[in-house]
Amino acid sequence: MFVYLSKKIAIPNGVALHCISWNKEHGYIACGGGDGLLKVLKLETQTSNDARIRGLAAPSNLSMNQTMEGHNGNVKVVTWNNQYQKLTSSDQKGLIIVWMMFNGQWFEEMINSRNKSVVRAMAWNADGQKICIAYEDGAVILGSVDGNRIWGKELRNMQLTNVTWSPDGKIILFGTANGELHIYDNLGNSIGKVELYCLVNVTGAVSLAALDWYNGRLGFVEPDCPSLVVCFDNGRCQIMKHESDERPILIDTKMDAIDAKWNDTGSILAIAGSQRSVQQDKDINVVQFFSTFGEPLYTLKVPGKNMMSLDWEKGSLRVALAVDSFIYFANIRPDYKWGYCEHTVVYGFMKPDRAEHCVIFWDWKTKDKYVKFVKHLLLMDAAGSHCCLVTKAEDEADQYALVLCNTIGTPMDSKFIDLEPYFVTMTATHVIVASHEAVYSWQYTTSRSLGLSHIVTSTARKDTRERLFHIDDDKPQAKADYLNFKAAQAPTRDMICAIAASDRILVVARESGTLQRYILPHLELTHRYAVSCEPRQLALNCTSARLSIIDTGGIFTIFDLDAIVTDENGQEMIGEHLALERKDTWDMKWADDNPELIAIMEKTRMYVFRGLDPEVDAISLMITSTFTFVIFREPLQCSGYICDFSDLEIRSVLLDEIHKDPDNPSVDDVIELEVKSLRDTRTLIRTVGMKDAAQFVDDNPHPRLWRLLAEAALDQLNLEVAEHAFVRCKDYQGIGLSKRVDQLHSEPLKLAEIAAYFRRFEDAEKIYIDMDRRDLAIELRMKLGDWFRVVQLLQSGSGGADDKKLLQAWNAIGDYYLDRQKWSNAASYYKQGGNQEKIVQCYYMLEDYDAMSELCESLPDNHKVLQKLAKMFRMVGMCEQAVSAYSKCGRIKDAIDTCVYLNQWSQAVELAQKNNVKDIDPLLAKYASHLLEKDNVLQAIELYRKANRYVSAAKLLFRIAKEEAESGAPPMQLKKIYVLAALLVDKHHQKAREKSSKPSGSSLMDDFDDETGDEARVIGQAWRGAEAYHFYILAQRQLHAGYVDAAMCTASHLSQYEDFIESSRLYSLLAVAAATNKSFAVCSKAFIKLESSQDIDDDDKKAYQDLAMKIFSRHEPRDHRQKPAIDMKDENTAVCLVTGRPILEYQFWTCSTCKRSAMSQEMGTRLSCPLCHSRI
Repeated sequence: MFVYLSKKIAIPNGVALHCISWNKEHGYIACGGGDGLLKVLKLETQTSNDARIRGLAAPSNLSMNQTMEGHNGNVKVVTWNNQYQKLTSSDQKGLIIVWMMFNGQWFEEMINSRNKSVVRAMAWNADGQKICIAYEDGAVILGSVDGNRIWGKELRNMQLTNVTWSPDGKIILFGTANGELHIYDNLGNSIGKVELYCLVNVTGAVSLAALDWYNGRLGFVEPDCPSLVVCFDNGRCQIMKHESDERPILIDTKMDAIDAKWNDTGSILAIAGSQRSVQQDKDINVVQFFSTFGEPLYTLKVPGKNMMSLDWEKGSLRVALAVDSFIYFANIRPDYKWGYCEHTVVYGFMKPDRAEHCVIFWDWKTKDKYVKFVKHLLLMDAAGSHCCLVTKAEDEADQYALVLCNTIGTPMDSKFIDLEPYFVTMTATHVIVASHEAVYSWQYTTSRSLGLSHIVTSTARKDTRERLFHIDDDKPQAKADYLNFKAAQAPTRDMICAIAASDRILVVARESGTLQRYILPHLELTHRYAVSCEPRQLALNCTSARLSIIDTGGIFTIFDLDAIVTDENGQEMIGEHLALERKDTWDMKWADDNPELIAIMEKTRMYVFRGLDPEVDAISLMITSTFTFVIFREPLQCSGYICDFSDLEIRSVLLDEIHKDPDNPSVDDVIELEVKSLRDTRTLIRTVGMKDAAQFVDDNPHPRLWRLLAEAALDQLNLEVAEHAFVRCKDYQGIGLSKRVDQLHSEPLKLAEIAAYFRRFEDAEKIYIDMDRRDLAIELRMKLGDWFRVVQLLQSGSGGADDKKLLQAWNAIGDYYLDRQKWSNAASYYKQGGNQEKIVQCYYMLEDYDAMSELCESLPDNHKVLQKLAKMFRMVGMCEQAVSAYSKCGRIKDAIDTCVYLNQWSQAVELAQKNNVKDIDPLLAKYASHLLEKDNVLQAIELYRKANRYVSAAKLLFRIAKEEAESGAPPMQLKKIYVLAALLVDKHHQKAREKSSKPSGSSLMDDFDDETGDEARVIGQAWRGAEAYHFYILAQRQLHAGYVDAAMCTASHLSQYEDFIESSRLYSLLAVAAATNKSFAVCSKAFIKLESSQDIDDDDKKAYQDLAMKIFSRHEPRDHRQKPAIDMKDENTAVCLVTGRPILEYQFWTCSTCKRSAMSQEMGTRLSCPLCHSRI
């Protein structure tokens, strides 16, 4: 931070000032003094056409200078109500006047005179709604903004001197003449006293000099940071977080304090007073500036005898000081947290609504902006293409983090250190931070510098990229395993005050003026130098030979690190303090490409020095062969921070302007300035001539000047000078241009070529058109990629356009819109250019699938775009269109795969059958498994049936029948399932007979070579399941109808179908029918089967045994009916489907479908088969 006096305003008639107050909203300055003096001034900054003259550099004049009449005594107190634009003043007689603005003038609004005591202090609360007035006799009045009294109170035995509000308006502090500080609430109730730790061990009478509480309206530097300052006339101060803070920050300014004020953001505290000067043997006025945490920032000496008051301007860039009969203005140059790397300005600031620092990475060329929020941001620096953010770690109390970021704020690497950093500097390879006692160096690794180092593992080499040393040690610690931060924090008598680094060396400055030089990256101490100042800021030139220094008083000097001089004793010494000194300097920057050039900021002027001489002189003479040329120059007016100095151009950032609206930086906030030699060369070329300008550049060589000369020579077609200049600046492209232009015989062609080189393409095109060389103009525009102009040139010719180039131009314009995602425009130009492939892409991005379908239909077969179209249709689930596109380009397999991918299995099967795809079995298997996974068994059956895979369909039906039987489905439903399965098997037999001469059974079995024998046997006897449930149902019907003998006969036949119906059901039915028919022998056999069955559990067997005991204890197991004529177990005997009895006749009816029989007389009245229900 640097502060300097910038302006002085004298009060007429030499009237001494007593108080001053600066309006934070509208910029009015109120000052009160003797003889009833009350003036309101306003400094208005003049606007300039020069963009660089802005902020503090812009001239300011008084736009208002009004003397208000109304006070008769000395005006002691003035205070602003910033929200309501009111001024409150009071004089020594107790008269209070409230002033308001009307038609550009200030008028009295309210007057109040108590006539008992003098007003010592007045304070408005943060929102401007209430004012607290403290009288010397202890009277307190709390009033509203409209003039109403809210309450009044007499504080007995108190002589009040100061008053202030808490930020929330709930607490009022009153200071007394004896140095006490009392706490009251906003209703006037006493709460207690503030503990004054700063007066411990202080003897003698003290009085309160200043009391100020920052209202927090613009946020805080850190959460829970100090905001209340209590200052006494002996110079003792304490900074507190709140009125009950038990651990305040104590400051001893060692001066007689008069006033103290926080700045607009609560980040800087200014304390005004006077102290004894030993050199001058008198009291001098001093303003000391401190950080929020009490760290001294700067001390400003102010001329005059009696300084009475101070106040801050809005924005905290200026301080107004009331000294004698003058108002002094001091400009503040804050230490912003900022950096600059690769056209990117990085800066941090606080937002009122956030506890973190907002860090913005702003590329001022592309206007891209990236916002990051960082907690506890302490320091920042940038170099090369990276920025380093120094923060305090959240988890560990004494740990700090170094975060390496790229130009868009992405963290690239980080390190944690146990060292509190006060200083940071950065190079393209190193980040170096320092406390007051130690220095830590980190050689960071980036994507550019990584090289092959990643091949070597960390266990194969020691990590020496981190080094640490105490300032009193000669040898640093290298991190092999551990860096001893505790040892490096040992106290030192001579603390570090500044650091600077280049790509080769590091310089550390100490408070005594000692400079220590280290070699990077090993940090070996090579030299110690001594300077007669305390450095505050250091900078190294590009060759690391010279060091520029700005000390704590703002004095700029240069130290030659390599110069060898002889001291008074005749001994040689290395290092010399050069004979250059400038005052009030606050910023500096060496040129990146010239070790002699340095730019410095001196107040609001920028000076450029070449060596020890200022390059910007008041008058510069240039004597040529023809006349003497006089150039008048002045220092450059600027208030920016220098961020880059290269190629004879200085780039400066107006951080003051950026911080006025940090969320919206403007390109106007970055200004570029040319050094004198560059400006002089331009002037000489324009006014003197090429020969003398070349002589001047030869005397002051620089690649930029040679390049400027070469370009000017080309403009004048002086190819000899141009080629010489290009050689001197090593511009091989320019050398080639000079030779190429020299070979051209037409002067217009030369001019066009040179105009194109200077990027004056319109001029070059005009020359080509005037020469009737439209083809060259078209070629130029094609090289530039200006395809819109190419189309205009092609269509404007009288001889017709080149169709090939026109198509190329249409497609290039389509690419232009495609890159900007303007799909509709791109599609229209691609259509004109006949680029179907890009049209498809545009339609796809527009989701215009109808247009894609039309395009697909219009394309010829086997067009290369069809496959891309099909893939796009597939991705969006348009199966029909995808299949059509694949079919047109002959990729049937891909079409089938698309159907499968989109679960259009039926379409896939239909497509495969239509195109006679041989290998359809895997597809069917996939589809069937897909359907079965979703429990769509019937759809799988239908799939197999349509695909003529009857056996597979029958297998699924058999599986359904088995599952249904286990779940207790009705017998009629099971019969239907088996009939359907059998019909499918018969179709398979028929298909096999048509395709092969093999027997149907053999063909059927061939389909089941991979199946088990049981499944093949079941399929081979397809109708048996239907027969089983047919006779089971028939026996039940006969039994219920009373035909017990027929029922027993049918049930006896069911014993052949135990593989389809559970044995418990079969033999239970037989036992019931036999018992009902009095055939107890058959009944006994049925019970034997039931009791011996392995499928019946023990409980059921016990029940069967009990039932058999009851039956056969009454009836002898012997049949009481006539014995059947034929054994029912004879499998070769045909059984009638209608009666369930064996067919004994030679002639009987047989079904043509199921091949099962029935008695002829039973079928006389029937129209369909009893088993398969096919028509007779």
